[in-house]
Amino acid sequence: MSNSTGDEQLQKEFPPLKNNLILRACRGEKIERVPIWIMRQAGRYLPEYLSIRSQHSFFDVCRTPSICCEVTLQPLRRFDLDAAIIFSDILVVPQALGMQVDMIAKEGPRFAHPLNVPADIKTSIDRNKKASIELKYVYDAITLTRHTLDGRCPLIGFSGAPWTLMSYMIEGKGSETHAKAKKWLYTYVEDSHDLLQFLTHFIIDYLVEQVCAGAQLLQLFESHCVRDLLSRRQIPHVPLIIFAKDAHYALDELCSSSFDVVGLDWTITRKQIRTLREKYPNITLQGNLDPCALYASQNDLEKMIKQMIEIFGTKNYIANLGHGIYPDANIDNVKYFVDTIHRISKDIIKNETIPKIINSNK
Repeated sequence: MSNSTGDEQLQKEFPPLKNNLILRACRGEKIERVPIWIMRQAGRYLPEYLSIRSQHSFFDVCRTPSICCEVTLQPLRRFDLDAAIIFSDILVVPQALGMQVDMIAKEGPRFAHPLNVPADIKTSIDRNKKASIELKYVYDAITLTRHTLDGRCPLIGFSGAPWTLMSYMIEGKGSETHAKAKKWLYTYVEDSHDLLQFLTHFIIDYLVEQVCAGAQLLQLFESHCVRDLLSRRQIPHVPLIIFAKDAHYALDELCSSSFDVVGLDWTITRKQIRTLREKYPNITLQGNLDPCALYASQNDLEKMIKQMIEIFGTKNYIANLGHGIYPDANIDNVKYFVDTIHRISKDIIKNETIPKIINSNK
């Protein structure tokens, strides 16, 4: 492992966990209420985050552990969330490999020199880079945040998956069609496989280092399964969450993979959720409220939350949005979402444990 002996000793002294609801839900164990966290809960919709961003660039926040820790904790001061997720970005990986990525206001990430042909790989990517070294600032932020949380709730680490990152590296920005990246798959078959394989190994090392630093769950964005993640080194088992947007066609594959939790986007129907529950009763599902539901009235929002809990049930379930929270989300409704999930699920679970009294005239 890359951590020094002193660092390893520090890891062993993490504060005891006070709220392990989400970990129990991942394992299908008994819970008192449904746990909830929100994708992109740390960031752009919070005024306190925007205040920090007015003084620091996006990637400076990611690279400065103390600021990263502060941003990660901001939503937990407002909402009764059952997990924190470290503030970072999936594109720190191509940055670590030597590619220049900038976050442009109101536009999103932009690569200065995307990959156009396979020859660009040699000039743009340094294959000698090590995740343990180049992304140390992420691990430092995780360790600091884990201590600062003081056991309040588990801390989630994450990464983009190989195809997601390869697409960004070729497209140079986000894409709805991924046409340039798909062209590589057909035109440069061997080079595409080679790049995906290289990214897979780098991502595995990155995620392993996050666990060593203190991450208690991991979420992988997209559907390229990193199957040998935890077999690469002797590290504690942590639950693995897969979130693959628009993967309605691959739900069976995802649920039969090595992941503990399958995150569903907001387009997945009730019928599909029921089918998954019947076929894969031991898989924990996560999701999947439409992020736009946070614009609704609280009465309508409560109805949608009730329907969601009725469909998913309270066992093997983690409440979340079906995608990242939007920048103009109604903050009062975010709190209402979190509190209502807890209130309704707690009542349901409590009533399920109350013995039914059978009236008899005998």
